[in-house]
Parts: sequence; C-alpha cells; structure tokens
Amino acid sequence: MKYPICIEWGDDNTATGIQIPDIPGAITAGDTFEEAYSAAVEIANIMLQEIAANDGAIPMPSSAAAHRENPDFAGMGWGMLEIDITPYLGKTEKVNVTLPGHVIQQIDRFVRDHNIKSRSSFLADAALEKLGR
Repeated sequence: MKYPICIEWGDDNTATGIQIPDIPGAITAGDTFEEAYSAAVEIANIMLQEIAANDGAIPMPSSAAAHRENPDFAGMGWGMLEIDITPYLGKTEKVNVTLPGHVIQQIDRFVRDHNIKSRSSFLADAALEKLGR
C-alpha cells in the first residue's frame, strides 16, 4: 500500500522530519532525506506491528489531498511511502477464485510490470483498497 508522507525539510542545523498521517505515532527524522525516509519505513512497520499485536485494525492509506488541508501540515512537502501490510493482516488462507482469462492476463502483466510480489499480493491490495473506500 502507498501511504502519503509529509516532509518537513531540514537544513544544516535541523533534521528532516517525516510523518505518516494515516499511521498513528509514525513520526521520525534523519540528518538527510534518505535517512529520514529509511527511518519512516522502519517506524511504519513498527507501528503497524504494534497495532496488529493489539488486534487493532490496520489503517488504510488515504490521499495526500485529504491531509493537505490540515493546518498541522501547512508548508510541508509530500511524498509516498510503499509499505507491505500483508504481514499485519493475519494468517494467510488459500482460496479458489474464478476469473476470466483476459482479466488474469491483465493482472499478471500489471504484477510483472510494476514489480509486485505476486498475483495474490495484487489481489489482496486491490481488495483492501476497495474495502477501504
């Protein structure tokens, strides 16, 4: 899933901060953007693991536009952070799904072209996106 991140750019005297508005408590910083981004990936996974361990609902990403109106984020930059949330959704189960051959071909092409882990991962993300609306 792609989560919007807001970026508070640093300078020679202050770190670059990153917040993930859709994941409670996911705030971090680093001396460079690259360090802050790596720390954001780490804190996102830590917070999602904590939510899952407490049987909480894993928050779905909303659009950056939904957060840009928030005065707490005024003047900040925006980006996207891709997080694989499947480890936090519980034990996997096998299901049989019947789809038209053309749809399967399109899914497989999309998975290949976008370097997605698997067809199952794509279908899970698509379902979560649809359910989150």
